Amino acid sequence: MAAVEHSSFRAGLIGKGIQASLTPAMHMEEGRAQGLDYRYVLLDLERIDGGDERLPNLLSDAEAKGFGGLNITHPCKQDVIPFLHTLSEEAMALGAVNTVVLRDGRRHGHNTDWWGFAESFRRGLPGANPRSVVQLGAGGAGAATAFAILRSGAERLTIFDQDAARSTALAESMKQHFPDRAVVAGRDLSREMASATGLIHATPTGMAKYPGLPLPADLLDPSLWVAEIVYFPLRTELLIEAEKVGCRILDGGGMAVFQAVGAFALFTGLEPDEDRMLRHFAEMTRGPLQPVRAAGGGR
Repeated sequence: MAAVEHSSFRAGLIGKGIQASLTPAMHMEEGRAQGLDYRYVLLDLERIDGGDERLPNLLSDAEAKGFGGLNITHPCKQDVIPFLHTLSEEAMALGAVNTVVLRDGRRHGHNTDWWGFAESFRRGLPGANPRSVVQLGAGGAGAATAFAILRSGAERLTIFDQDAARSTALAESMKQHFPDRAVVAGRDLSREMASATGLIHATPTGMAKYPGLPLPADLLDPSLWVAEIVYFPLRTELLIEAEKVGCRILDGGGMAVFQAVGAFALFTGLEPDEDRMLRHFAEMTRGPLQPVRAAGGGR
């Protein structure tokens, strides 16, 4: 993607209930550091008349106002696809878009969520064994983390979701892209956790609005690594319990930062400074970005 030709740049985030998002601050701070007058606005469907039905109009309005890109979050990652001209290979594989580049009257859909998780996992849990992974959640974020962990070498991935049909559909989709791996919809969480080397949590449980644990704490074992996608708060109840047990843990901050790194590069054509963006996120959240704890043993 060619670099932006002007010093000003406009972007936005479309989603529902997004007022607490740190994505605008990350983009604008990195833009300023690179000499751009970078403006990033929230297009919150909870605060727009018509809500979800306004999606096509929001895309058109952004183009008319000269936006160079849009990030897309819940509940629009799938709904936006019919209104795009092209999809990247990863967005097509995942059936979800979180980044839309607006260029020359065309809308190009990408997915940087999967790379965001993969890069966070690589940096935050070095040497973690991905042999047998249990994942909780089969929604849009779950599709990204499933794709990422399989790209990162998982041999077996067992997916659980409250909607059994959704976990089955995601498992079937991932098997098409990774035919040499064992990808299955889970039925017995206790049994699968007993032989797992790692756990990925990809549901909203643990967010301020949805407190609690996504699984019984007694299923956690010191030999597990535990990776979280939630970053409000950074230390979810799951990570607190996992740390008590002795698991190596990965908070959701890294995924949040690296998806923004990928989107910034696609939007502007400029190379973002990853470490600078990590530091900025850490400053905003006032805590360690990716705490890693030594595991007792190791499967």
